[in-house]
Amino acid sequence: MQTLRASKCGLSTTQLPSSILDVIDSLTKAGYEAYIVGGGVRDLMLGLNPKDFDAVTNATPAQVKEVFGRRCRIIGRRFELAHVYSGRELIEVATFRAPPKKAVTSTSGMILRDNNWGTIEQDFARRDFSINALYYQPRKGIVLDFCDAISDIDHKTLRLLGDPKQRFEEDPVRMLRTLRFAAKLNFDIDPQILKIFDVDMTQLLRDVSPHRLYDESQKLFTMGHLARVLPMLIEFDIWKQLFADIKPDISKFIERAAKNTDQRIQIGKTINPAFFYAVLLWKPFLERCDFYLAKGIVPAEARAQAGLDVLKRQATRTVIPRFAETFIREVWEMQVRLLNPKPQQIEALASHARFRAGFDFLLLREKSGDDSTQGMGQWWDHYQSLSSDEKETAISQYNRQRAKTRRKQNIEANESKDTTAEIEPLVNVPEARSRRARREQPHSKDHVARSPESSTANLNTDHPIMKRKRVQRDLSQVVFGPTQ
Repeated sequence: MQTLRASKCGLSTTQLPSSILDVIDSLTKAGYEAYIVGGGVRDLMLGLNPKDFDAVTNATPAQVKEVFGRRCRIIGRRFELAHVYSGRELIEVATFRAPPKKAVTSTSGMILRDNNWGTIEQDFARRDFSINALYYQPRKGIVLDFCDAISDIDHKTLRLLGDPKQRFEEDPVRMLRTLRFAAKLNFDIDPQILKIFDVDMTQLLRDVSPHRLYDESQKLFTMGHLARVLPMLIEFDIWKQLFADIKPDISKFIERAAKNTDQRIQIGKTINPAFFYAVLLWKPFLERCDFYLAKGIVPAEARAQAGLDVLKRQATRTVIPRFAETFIREVWEMQVRLLNPKPQQIEALASHARFRAGFDFLLLREKSGDDSTQGMGQWWDHYQSLSSDEKETAISQYNRQRAKTRRKQNIEANESKDTTAEIEPLVNVPEARSRRARREQPHSKDHVARSPESSTANLNTDHPIMKRKRVQRDLSQVVFGPTQ
């Protein structure tokens, strides 16, 4: 172990939020050891902006609860933790872990229970990567390095502590974390890890809870380097362990959506991780829609059932929460409504709760070369930048264009019909050319229809109706008018 000065590592208390200092100070005042550990320390040393900070202490979760009272909540069974609230911030506080006295593992070696408390020396050996095993005490201004993690940071190397095969078997999610850290930090993966990172090893992810895999997938989507990690998921055979019916192929649509997500994160915009799931599952959704449409099911029901099927199938890998499923299906449904909106519904659509997500999805499809959008992505993009009067004009123009397109489609449909078996009209009335004649034409038709002489005068003697046999009726027995 080596003790480093925090200032030499580029660390100072001015970089830390008040929430983590509050937790460290409260535990220290209560007589416990407390350190900042993990990604927060690593990112500060790399000059990055940490998303959050975690604390570690020799106090058990119950003792942490005593220190913070109602501000603390104990969570987890397999790995018990304390969540401490400091203002609006949530700080995760873990207790020093020791090797289990009696290993509680699955048949594949995955640790099922890990609540054996120990010392800081035992705790560092239980951590996964060396770069996450730096302990920073801000008030003392020191950093404890037990495994030469400083050297790995300097050489940008991602190294597991201990035997990589055993560490992956203990927790298969570490394979996902390996790719995530390599993509996020742009670090090289240690050759010892690459030796055992194969298809058989990735099969261990099937033993991990689909709920936990969903949480890990969200971390991949929101880390800001999604476009870089997606090819790595395919290269290391992780893709098919995370996604059920999605072929391991990065289409233009998926690639553009990934880059767009990264750009939004870099400029500080919020993202909904469910949106990228909607992108990934779009192609399986369309294929399932075609399956139901081929069975003769109406389009609305086909889309509804296809959405349920695709999401249910994906739940065998990652269980998407109900609210996220609803969001995904609404984004898909908005595609139909935005492609061919009724003019009187355009204003209501623009104020719909899912309009922005649906529009972004449509525009990404269009920019990826999807011709089925018919340019509506650009139309909606332009529409949002207009004033109220300009929007009314745009809707009127859209309505005229829509009517023109429909007329053209009707003409093409009529021309495509077989015209060889046309029925000869019973009455040959020439089409009127002037407006006045057309207004009078219904009356003349009515007159011709009422007049037997005129109706038969225009008929050819070879017409079938002229060849019918007339049956003479005896009208002497017929009583006309009211009867008793």
